[in-house]
Amino acid sequence: MSSQQFRKLGRCLLAASAVSLSAVSLVAQTTPAAPAPPAGPNPSRVDVFLGYSYLGPHGVVKPAGVSYSSVDVGAIGSAAYYFNKYVGAEVSLAAHPDGRNDGAYFASGGLIARAPMQYFTLFAHGLAGGARVGGPNQEGALSYHEPYMWGPALTAGGGMDYNLPKVHGFNLAFRLFQADYVYFHEDYGPATTIPTGGVLGGRANISSAQLSSGLVLKFGSIIPPPPVMYACVVSPTSAYAGDPITVTGTATNLNPKKTPTYSWTSDGGKITGTSNVANIDTTGLNAGTYNVKGHVSEGVKAGQFADCAVPFTVMPPQPPTITCSANPSSVAPGDSSTITSVGNSAQNRPLTYSYSSTSGSISGTSTTATLSTVGAAPGTITVTCNVADDKGQTASTTTTVSVNAPPPPPVISTSQLCSITFNNDKKRPARIDNEAKACLDDIATNLKRSSDSKLAITGNGEGKLAAQRAVNEKFYLTNGEAGAGIDPSRITVYTGTDGSNTVTNTLIPAGATAGSYGTAVDEAGVKAQSRTAPAPRRHHRRK
Repeated sequence: MSSQQFRKLGRCLLAASAVSLSAVSLVAQTTPAAPAPPAGPNPSRVDVFLGYSYLGPHGVVKPAGVSYSSVDVGAIGSAAYYFNKYVGAEVSLAAHPDGRNDGAYFASGGLIARAPMQYFTLFAHGLAGGARVGGPNQEGALSYHEPYMWGPALTAGGGMDYNLPKVHGFNLAFRLFQADYVYFHEDYGPATTIPTGGVLGGRANISSAQLSSGLVLKFGSIIPPPPVMYACVVSPTSAYAGDPITVTGTATNLNPKKTPTYSWTSDGGKITGTSNVANIDTTGLNAGTYNVKGHVSEGVKAGQFADCAVPFTVMPPQPPTITCSANPSSVAPGDSSTITSVGNSAQNRPLTYSYSSTSGSISGTSTTATLSTVGAAPGTITVTCNVADDKGQTASTTTTVSVNAPPPPPVISTSQLCSITFNNDKKRPARIDNEAKACLDDIATNLKRSSDSKLAITGNGEGKLAAQRAVNEKFYLTNGEAGAGIDPSRITVYTGTDGSNTVTNTLIPAGATAGSYGTAVDEAGVKAQSRTAPAPRRHHRRK
C-alpha cells in the first residue's frame, strides 16, 4: 500500500470517527436522565464481537528504513457495555500473527457510540491501548528482524451491524464492516549494525488500516422490562366472624421464563396459601377492619417483586329475627290455637324459642307452640314469641288470638194456647163442656211434650165465677178425668179483668220469663167441680 493511499484512508477514518462521536455525543447529552420508554427498538446492553481482521500498516523503522507489510490473516474480538441507548465503553483485542516479515497484537479500550435503527446499527469508537509489534525483517537477511516490543496504540473508526432475528433466544447481528485507523509507536532500542550490513533497532511510527467483519452477540437491553405489578382483592369484602374469606392476587409483567413465588400475611385471622390465592379463617375475630398483604417475587432486583394490600371487614354479630302467626287466629272459648314461629340468624347460629301469653296457657319450646284458651275470658289474647341465639342475642314479636264471646242464650217466650168460652151452658156457667174438653186435651198434650214447662190459667168474668172456671180447668187437667194426670204444681190459676166469660191459657216454657197473668186464686177457698157434676137446683120462694 502506497504512502499516499494510507494518508487518505487515515484522514477519512479520523474525520468519520470524529463526526460520528460528536453527533452521538450530542444526542446522548440531550437525552433525558430518566427517559420514557421509546417507541423504537430496544438496543442491547452488552455487545460481544468476534470476527476476522485485516491489518494494512504503513511506515518504516528508522534509521534502517525497513517497511512493514500487510497481514492478511487476523482475528479480532471486542466487548462493549452501553451506559444508555447511544454511548458505552469498549475493550478490544486483535491478533495479527506473523506475516511475511512482521506481526502485531493490540489491546485497547475506550468509548463507543452507536445509532440504533430497526434493522441496522451504525457505530463509531475511539480507543487507546498498547500494541505488541515485531519485525520487519532486514532485506536479504530474513533471520534478522526487530523483536516483539510493546508500544502505545490509538484506534479510531466505525462500522455497521445488520440485526439478525433471534436464534434460540439469542439476539445476534452481523457486522457488515468495521473500518479502523490504528496508529502505534514502537521503540526497538539503539540502532546496531548486523553482519549483513543492515541495522537493527530504532523507532517506528506506524499508521494502519484495520478492516474487520464477523458476528455480534447482544445481551440484555437498555430499556428495563416493566416492573412487576401486583393487585389483590378479597371476596367477600365483609363477613361475620367464622365466615371464610378468599383473597386473590393478580400479578402482571411477570417473566414467563421464571416461576414466581407468593406469600401472604394478615393482621387478623389465620391465612393459608402459597399461590396467588389464599384463604382467611375469621374464627374468633372481633368486629373491625383488618388488612391482608400479598407478596410476589421472581427475583431480588428492583422491579422483580411487588406487594399488594387489601382490607376486609368483620361485621358485628347481628341479633336473630323472628316472625310468628296463629292458626286459627279466632277461637271459641276453651279451644286451642297453634302458634308458629320463623326465626333467622344471619350467622346461622343455633336458635332456641320460648313463648308467653296474656291469658290462657301456652306450651312449646320449638318453632311451634299450642295456646289453650281454657279459662280465658272472651277478648284478645296477645302471644309473645321469643328467639335467642347461642350468643345470648334475642328478638321478640307478638301475634294475637281472639276468643269469641259465647252466643247469647235463646230468648224463651211464653205462648198463648187455646182459650175456652163459657157461654154455652147457662145453667152451669163454670162447667167444662165438650168444646172446652177438646181445647184442654190439646193443652195436656203440650204440657206432656214439654215436661218442664208450666201453665198459667186466667179466668175472666165475674170474680167468683172467674175463679171457679180457672179451678175447674186445672182440676180437669190434673185429675184422672181427662186422663192427663198433669202435676198440679205445674199449673197456676189466676183471675183476670177481661170481663168476658173466657179462660185464657199461657204456656210458660222452662227458662221463659213469667209475665203478669192476673190475680192469683186462693185455691183453698174454691172447690173444684167435675165436668159431670149436675147443675145446682134452684129453690123458689113461696109467695
